[in-house]
Amino acid sequence: KLKQTKITKEGLRQVCSRTFSSSVRRQVENKVPAKQKMFQEDNGIPVHLKGGAKDALLYRATMALTVFGSGFVLYELFEAAMPKKKE
Repeated sequence: KLKQTKITKEGLRQVCSRTFSSSVRRQVENKVPAKQKMFQEDNGIPVHLKGGAKDALLYRATMALTVFGSGFVLYELFEAAMPKKKE
Protein backbone atom coordinates (compact mmCIF):
# COMPACT_ATOMS: atom_id res chain seq x y z
CA LYS A 1 0.00 0.00 0.00
CA LEU A 2 2.86 2.39 0.79
CA LYS A 3 4.43 1.85 -2.63
CA GLN A 4 1.07 2.39 -4.33
CA THR A 5 0.63 5.72 -2.50
CA LYS A 6 4.12 6.85 -3.49
CA ILE A 7 3.46 6.04 -7.14
CA THR A 8 0.21 7.96 -7.03
CA LYS A 9 1.84 11.03 -5.43
CA GLU A 10 4.71 10.92 -7.92
CA GLY A 11 2.34 10.67 -10.86
CA LEU A 12 0.23 13.52 -9.55
CA ARG A 13 3.32 15.67 -9.11
CA GLN A 14 4.40 15.06 -12.70
CA VAL A 15 0.96 15.82 -14.11
CA CYS A 16 0.67 19.03 -12.11
CA SER A 17 4.16 20.24 -12.97
CA ARG A 18 3.54 19.63 -16.67
CA THR A 19 0.22 21.46 -16.54
CA PHE A 20 1.55 24.52 -14.74
CA SER A 21 4.86 24.80 -16.59
CA SER A 22 3.39 24.48 -20.07
CA SER A 23 0.36 26.75 -19.64
CA VAL A 24 0.30 30.03 -21.53
CA ARG A 25 1.10 33.06 -19.40
CA ARG A 26 -1.37 35.90 -19.42
CA GLN A 27 0.07 39.38 -19.93
CA VAL A 28 -0.63 41.69 -16.99
CA GLU A 29 -0.97 45.40 -17.57
CA ASN A 30 1.45 47.56 -15.57
CA LYS A 31 -0.77 49.84 -13.47
CA VAL A 32 2.03 51.39 -11.39
CA PRO A 33 2.54 54.58 -13.47
CA ALA A 34 -1.20 55.36 -13.39
CA LYS A 35 -1.32 54.83 -9.62
CA GLN A 36 1.77 57.02 -9.14
CA LYS A 37 0.20 59.80 -11.19
CA MET A 38 -3.05 59.56 -9.20
CA PHE A 39 -1.29 59.74 -5.83
CA GLN A 40 1.07 62.55 -6.87
CA GLU A 41 -1.50 64.94 -8.33
CA ASP A 42 -2.23 67.96 -6.13
CA ASN A 43 -6.02 68.04 -5.73
CA GLY A 44 -6.33 68.79 -2.02
CA ILE A 45 -7.33 65.24 -1.05
CA PRO A 46 -5.13 63.70 1.68
CA VAL A 47 -3.00 60.84 0.41
CA HIS A 48 -4.65 58.33 2.75
CA LEU A 49 -8.02 59.01 1.06
CA LYS A 50 -6.93 59.15 -2.60
CA GLY A 51 -7.71 55.46 -3.11
CA GLY A 52 -11.45 56.16 -3.24
CA ALA A 53 -14.43 54.83 -1.30
CA LYS A 54 -12.53 51.83 0.06
CA ASP A 55 -9.93 54.09 1.67
CA ALA A 56 -12.61 56.39 3.09
CA LEU A 57 -14.46 53.42 4.61
CA LEU A 58 -11.26 52.01 6.09
CA TYR A 59 -10.35 55.44 7.51
CA ARG A 60 -13.77 55.90 9.12
CA ALA A 61 -13.75 52.39 10.58
CA THR A 62 -10.28 52.99 12.02
CA MET A 63 -11.38 56.29 13.56
CA ALA A 64 -14.52 54.71 15.04
CA LEU A 65 -12.53 51.85 16.59
CA THR A 66 -9.98 54.32 17.96
CA VAL A 67 -12.64 56.51 19.58
CA PHE A 68 -14.49 53.48 20.97
CA GLY A 69 -11.27 51.93 22.28
CA SER A 70 -10.15 55.17 23.92
CA GLY A 71 -13.54 55.59 25.58
CA PHE A 72 -13.46 52.02 26.83
CA VAL A 73 -9.97 52.48 28.28
CA LEU A 74 -11.05 55.65 30.10
CA TYR A 75 -14.13 53.85 31.46
CA GLU A 76 -12.05 50.93 32.71
CA LEU A 77 -9.51 53.28 34.32
CA PHE A 78 -12.33 55.11 36.09
CA GLU A 79 -13.84 51.82 37.28
CA ALA A 80 -10.45 50.63 38.56
CA ALA A 81 -9.77 53.93 40.36
CA MET A 82 -13.07 54.08 42.23
CA PRO A 83 -13.35 51.98 45.41
CA LYS A 84 -16.07 49.36 45.55
CA LYS A 85 -19.03 50.18 47.79
CA LYS A 86 -19.62 47.80 50.69
CA GLU A 87 -23.23 46.90 51.27
